[in-house]
Amino acid sequence: MPETRSPRDVFQKLLNGITAGRFSELAELYAEDTVVETVFEPLGPRRFEGRDTLRERFAQVAAHSLIELTSSNVVIRETDDPEVIVAEWDYQVHHRVTGRTFEAANIQVLRVRDGLIVNSRDYHDHLALIMGSNGLPQLVAALENQ
Repeated sequence: MPETRSPRDVFQKLLNGITAGRFSELAELYAEDTVVETVFEPLGPRRFEGRDTLRERFAQVAAHSLIELTSSNVVIRETDDPEVIVAEWDYQVHHRVTGRTFEAANIQVLRVRDGLIVNSRDYHDHLALIMGSNGLPQLVAALENQ
């Protein structure tokens, strides 16, 4: 019987895949019926259900990504639930179009069962990413039109 990956191992594989830009591989880290919530997303969906939905989302990100990410200050905290970890880290972000380099903070609360992510609550600094792309005027306009 193959050894099941721990929540810590799964998170590390996820983070390594994101920073390496291997978005086509990421959906395989999630359970078929996974639920991912991007709690602080200012626009667009904040909840994604199912591996196939995430596969489509990761394909969109790969096709339109204008940033390079490097992770730093990674801290993974165990909880009293062996399926759940809390990961904190920073992205050093380089925006290819604006040339700006900046930092964005992140927290993820992951539930991993049988080596797959079954639930993730993601707290990313979307405002830093928007400002780094000079996208603040577009964000304000979009929010005013909601």
